Amino acid sequence: MTLAFRVYGVPLPKGNLKPFVRKVRGMMIPIATESNRNVKGWQQLIAEGANRAIASLPDTDRVVLDRGVRMTIAFYLPRPKKFSKRGVFVAHCKAPDLDKLARAVLDALSAIAYFDDAQVTELIARKYYADVGAPPCADIRVEAAPAATFPLLEQSERLVHHG
Repeated sequence: MTLAFRVYGVPLPKGNLKPFVRKVRGMMIPIATESNRNVKGWQQLIAEGANRAIASLPDTDRVVLDRGVRMTIAFYLPRPKKFSKRGVFVAHCKAPDLDKLARAVLDALSAIAYFDDAQVTELIARKYYADVGAPPCADIRVEAAPAATFPLLEQSERLVHHG
């Protein structure tokens, strides 16, 4: 199965979990809450986009991936007014952090495209400013990861000698 879809909206990062303890009936219960409360709405948009994309696939391709997953994500964030001129390309080197944006997507697709985000073995993520006049969005592609290879390393670099 290959699943590719676009989600419109301002991409939001997954925040950090804030732990605290609540006293219930004399017992101290540890609880963790999400520091970015708005991310749930963004994750819902991602889940809805994935479900629509899955519904458009042939019945034989409507499966939850159960092995390694390759995820490719391109985030298009709102363009600041100072970069509103046509043809001006500026790298998006500010917050939100790319890894936190990706975490929100990976968590949103758990139990929809794959069983658990721990299955994601390859992640290609990029963040850009949206084109002039274009709305912010994210392009997401989910597919089975190819067989394990190490294209970035030479065979000799992979060998670790202990001794």
